[in-house]
Amino acid sequence: MSTKDFVEKDYYKVLGVPKDATEAEIKKAYRKLARELHPDANKSDAKAEERFKEVSEANDVLGDPKKRKEYDEARALFGNGGYRPGPGAGGGSFNFDLGDLFGGTPGGGAGQPGGAGGFGGGLGDVFGGLFNRGGAGTTRTQPRRGQDIESEVTLSFTEAVDGATVPLRMSSQAPCKACSGTGDKNGTPRVCPTCVGTGQVSRGTGGGFSLTDPCVDCKGRGLIAQDPCDVCKGSGRAKSSRTMQVRIPAGVSDGQRIRLRGKGTPGEQGGPAGDLYVIVHVDAHPVFGRRGDNLTLTVPVTFAEAALGGEVKVPTLGGPPVTLKLPAGTPNGRTMRARGKGAVRKDGTRGDLLVTVEVTVPAELSDKARESLETYRDATAGHDPRAELFQAVKGA
Repeated sequence: MSTKDFVEKDYYKVLGVPKDATEAEIKKAYRKLARELHPDANKSDAKAEERFKEVSEANDVLGDPKKRKEYDEARALFGNGGYRPGPGAGGGSFNFDLGDLFGGTPGGGAGQPGGAGGFGGGLGDVFGGLFNRGGAGTTRTQPRRGQDIESEVTLSFTEAVDGATVPLRMSSQAPCKACSGTGDKNGTPRVCPTCVGTGQVSRGTGGGFSLTDPCVDCKGRGLIAQDPCDVCKGSGRAKSSRTMQVRIPAGVSDGQRIRLRGKGTPGEQGGPAGDLYVIVHVDAHPVFGRRGDNLTLTVPVTFAEAALGGEVKVPTLGGPPVTLKLPAGTPNGRTMRARGKGAVRKDGTRGDLLVTVEVTVPAELSDKARESLETYRDATAGHDPRAELFQAVKGA
């Protein structure tokens, strides 16, 4: 059986169990199939014998938690492919043979089909980056994504509601101009001998697998300066300051974090730039407040307006005033709504302006006003507004 045939096997399908099956479910499925397909119960039945071997092989892998974990990781790595066992069915280790898998000859030498330089050309480069091995003489460094950076901006209340374009001055790492990003004074860095120019080194994790980490000697660049640049000290990166015009969307709230893709630190070796995260701070407004997409406003009214009703003109943020109808008998603290006069939503529509009524008491009264209020007091002497309060306390 070739490696290609083996990696295409689905042991879960062989046992007829889902991929998230428990150990008990796997054990139960295996025992059922083993009883049905056992050679003693199917004498002279070659198909049943072959199926029994497949079931036994599947159980040997899925019934062992360690082997099952390795099998799942391998299948996730190769899509629907897996790995092939070592010596003997259900051997203790699992080894890849990519030469066999992609048409090479197992055990071939460098530059030969199946050897270190094989895998049919382009595939060698693809898997070379994955397993820290490439085609013959491959020493290309890998593209590196730039770092994400974070900045802060303070907006006025109106700018946060309507949106604004603001300048941001940022400092970040960028390719050193003195050495053109090479890290070397003469622009001729040498290939890192530790990672052979890949920028990565492999470390074993057991079970025949290995993971790659950035090379500590070249810090993932794949190159080491022979004569380090005085500006960047051989890193190829130097601090750079720049000013950007950043558009802050309408309706942003205080403390919101905005992500701007590709506006962070430039990448290396053709890698993409990182992202810019802008934390927004919003100054308070002396008149308006905010509750989600709605703006809030407290409007003072006289006792007469609250008691008799009438029309009240109120300001809006950045627009003409609106007139609200105040019903007769409006109590202190009642909130009315002016639709479409709030903050901008994500879909472009606006929230509402929530207007709260505050009945004011004059600090000074004219003689005529005092006389009128005394008349009103005498006229309503039979009504005690606190009677229900005392009844509620007594009932409690």
